[in-house]
Amino acid sequence: MSARIIDGKAAAARVLEQVRDDVHTLKAEGIEPALAVILVGNDPASEVYVRNKIVRAEEAGIRSLEHCLPADCSEARLLALIAELNNDRSVNGILLQLPLPAHIDEARALQAIAAAKDVDGFHSENVGGLSQGRNVLTPCTPSGCMHLLKETCGDLTGKHAVVVGRSNIVGKPMAALLLQAHCSVTVVHSRSTDAKALCQLADIVVAAVGRPRMIDAGWLKPGAVVIDVGINRIDDQGRSRLVGDVDFDNVLDVGFRHHPGARRRRTDDHRFSDEKHSDRCQ
Repeated sequence: MSARIIDGKAAAARVLEQVRDDVHTLKAEGIEPALAVILVGNDPASEVYVRNKIVRAEEAGIRSLEHCLPADCSEARLLALIAELNNDRSVNGILLQLPLPAHIDEARALQAIAAAKDVDGFHSENVGGLSQGRNVLTPCTPSGCMHLLKETCGDLTGKHAVVVGRSNIVGKPMAALLLQAHCSVTVVHSRSTDAKALCQLADIVVAAVGRPRMIDAGWLKPGAVVIDVGINRIDDQGRSRLVGDVDFDNVLDVGFRHHPGARRRRTDDHRFSDEKHSDRCQ
């Protein structure tokens, strides 16, 4: 059975168009959405991510406000900036770029962001609300994956889904969203003893473990739908390049897959969908 590659870029374009329309409606009502982006330090990868997010925000018609702090910024200074943005009624969403420098408590900083402005969905109120099935701001990568799965598969009821990875950013919220879609969900991780066997039973596999090309054709049953969230940098004959958690060429004759680059774009578009939702919450 040959694979059909899912066009994540096309799905992202449709989401962006919907967000753009919704933003236009908000502006007609006198609401101009604004997203504050905080970057601490000068990590090259983080700078690229922030730049891409700002570009996508502008494409959606959302005003972006970039706040760059030095790497030696104190935790108190960061928390003061977050408090200022929480109280600024012209700011509808706050995005804190991760990772943070080691001397700053990441959990404390994320918790300091007002839940209604937490477009990444990392605040405990949003995490708890997601587990209860409430309409809250949710992490953008899992939301984007769910959008793609529903476009590809339609009704997910009764599907056996395996999530490879248990991070707070992707794995755990992904499992919660799949449960809400009435899937039977299994989470495998670094301590699982039978990860490969469990994946072989899955109708849906979401790979989010951060191990390059870990999943090959031997992990999958024919016709499985595979979403590769992994972004890993490897050395390839002296050149650095990005690969996913799934060995793309190896699985082409087994299942479905989309390109990791499309995941990044779709993630940003769902973040701006959350930004639009946060406007309505305030």
